[in-house]
Amino acid sequence: MSNMEKESRKHLDMGSPFKAADSSDTRWIVERTDMSPVNNGFQPPTHGDELPEPGSKPTPPRAGKDQKIYESDIQYTVDEVPPWYTTLLLGVQHFLLMFSGVIAIPLILAGPLCVHTPEALTQLIGTIFFVSGMVTLLQSTFGVRLPIVQGGTFGFLLPTFAILDVRGPCIPFDSANATATEEMEAAEFWQGRMRDIQGAIILASMVQVLLGCTGAIGLLLRFIGPLTIAPTIGLIGITLFGVAEIHMSTQWGIGFLTFGLITVFSQLLDRVQIPLPGGKSFPIFTLFPIIISIIIAWMVCGIMTALDVFPDDPDAYGYQARTDIKLDALRRSPWVIIPYPGQWGLPTVTLAGFLGMTAAVIASMIESVGDYYACARLSGTAPPPAHAINRGIFIEGIGCIMAGFWGTANGTTSYSENIGAIGLTKVGSRAVIQACAVLLMLVGLFGKLNALFSMIPEPVIGGVLAVTFGMVGAVGFSNLQFVNMNSSRNLFILGVSLFLGIAVPHYVINTEDAINTRNDQLNQILTVLLETNMFVGGATGMILDNIIRGTPEERGLIKWIEATQDQVSADDDEDIRYSPVYNLPFIMGYLRRWEWTKYVPISPTFRGFRLKEWRRNPTNV
Repeated sequence: MSNMEKESRKHLDMGSPFKAADSSDTRWIVERTDMSPVNNGFQPPTHGDELPEPGSKPTPPRAGKDQKIYESDIQYTVDEVPPWYTTLLLGVQHFLLMFSGVIAIPLILAGPLCVHTPEALTQLIGTIFFVSGMVTLLQSTFGVRLPIVQGGTFGFLLPTFAILDVRGPCIPFDSANATATEEMEAAEFWQGRMRDIQGAIILASMVQVLLGCTGAIGLLLRFIGPLTIAPTIGLIGITLFGVAEIHMSTQWGIGFLTFGLITVFSQLLDRVQIPLPGGKSFPIFTLFPIIISIIIAWMVCGIMTALDVFPDDPDAYGYQARTDIKLDALRRSPWVIIPYPGQWGLPTVTLAGFLGMTAAVIASMIESVGDYYACARLSGTAPPPAHAINRGIFIEGIGCIMAGFWGTANGTTSYSENIGAIGLTKVGSRAVIQACAVLLMLVGLFGKLNALFSMIPEPVIGGVLAVTFGMVGAVGFSNLQFVNMNSSRNLFILGVSLFLGIAVPHYVINTEDAINTRNDQLNQILTVLLETNMFVGGATGMILDNIIRGTPEERGLIKWIEATQDQVSADDDEDIRYSPVYNLPFIMGYLRRWEWTKYVPISPTFRGFRLKEWRRNPTNV
């Protein structure tokens, strides 16, 4: 190997897995662990890197000093396909795991969007399920190619509320006594609000597409650490408490019943398993605490509605807990609905909306990169190389653009709860996620089923949101485990970020003409940005973390990278291998023949850029 060739490899991130199956179906995984997103590169395949033939005698792989060997009890790896019935059953399980997260978003946004009829809400629910299925299929097949589920995200809610707040309140509408003209005006009003959100999501998602297809996501990550992530994600949970409170306050008893059921099933009965034939057991409360809680609370509401415990006056306390409010929507909804691009009209674009939504897109990207590494480890495969991460972010951006054109009023991101399910089921098959994607699309087309989902009582939704928003905030603050919280520097950055992230939006929202620059366009831009808690808190944390002197250890960068990416130094003389899991289907032969593809950051033949490994050099801080 020439000195020039050795020198070039110092700037590459390289994965080298080896797998073989023995009679006990134990998987030996060898991984290269120098997978820094900053360097954005990997060694392309060679003919000697092929996996052993099925049934061949297993040989424990040789490990270099920068490799590690671990045993994995994964039952089906990413490229393996379980029997069709197992694939379908596990696909349904993944659907149920993400159901509550997906269904909550249109139910939350219906009020701020001023959705005026249950039929319109049914269409909105069907659209988000359908788009989630399409993007999941794209991501698992052509994107990062790991068993990743894509769906709506709470991270887009805060900029959405800020954009809608600029447009003003909803117009009065009485669905029972409205004329045809009034119904048309109400429909145009809420669809106009929807088009503003669509345009903001589409334009902001183009930033994500650009960062992915150019490999620039690694450059962005060099400025972002735990002290940026913690206030950004944490403020989502903290500042959305009002949304949960609005829903729960329609009937506090039912709201707390739902909250209590989720707590009991997820925290107290999480180890209780249902016995199955053949001596097996199923952890039902671990996997489905929210679904079971919704069903039980919904049944209680149904019984109390039948007994006339809840009032039938729409203005009375407890009315929203009734289960017969939207029965007419179930009867009137079609059996089949076809979501299509532009169904709400042509999206409108504003600079203010674009800038506000970009903050949510960046936060979503950072979360997804961490999910890719976690998913790869739980699936028993090598960490994703740079080209796979770039392609995953690229496809996620394409998915957000699709969500914008179809009109979900939300974007799309990877779902961590579904990744956790892989660790429980020991099935990391890509085919299972693809089956889940098809199921999502079918559910989105089934109008009656979407209408049924729209009938979930308001306080039940509030109880679910109380838990999920709390978990979102807790996940954000869990990043502080990597930071030295005995450091006055870090305490200062965190405290100021949280204070400004809460105080500034509160002032702007509650003060008339809080922003007055004598330029209407600039006023609108600043209003949207400064009303978005995650933007104010995250931007404050990022700026202070990068301008105030601190060592990588003090800032939490070393432990954070080790925990999410298992990064160690590379051995230049070690044989270079990579996992074929991340190869694109159908076109690998062409990509290997075309020399220019090694310069394309989303191509599996991408050789990487030579970027300084700044994180490992304390003098750069």
